[in-house]
Amino acid sequence: MSMAHLFCQLLALGAFACLALALAMDRHQSDLFGKELPSAHTRRLRAAGWVLLALSLWAALQVEPWSLGLVAWFGHIAAAAAIVLLSMVARERLR
Repeated sequence: MSMAHLFCQLLALGAFACLALALAMDRHQSDLFGKELPSAHTRRLRAAGWVLLALSLWAALQVEPWSLGLVAWFGHIAAAAAIVLLSMVARERLR
């Protein structure tokens, strides 16, 4: 795996942590922090998630042509979403 793909994967993982774990959803905020975050923080987390997704697409397109870069990017974001989802499930089961 090239450094650009690793960078893409890490950006996608951070994006889904912001969006899904998200701290962008009130329920997940309550589960994680015991309270809901202010709406300004939630908006910033959502914006950060989308910016990180865009940056991960940029990273994927740096090493591959457009068509292969998109395929690689979809693979990276699918893996990142699965990692975040499994970590959420594991955290609930450990509690």
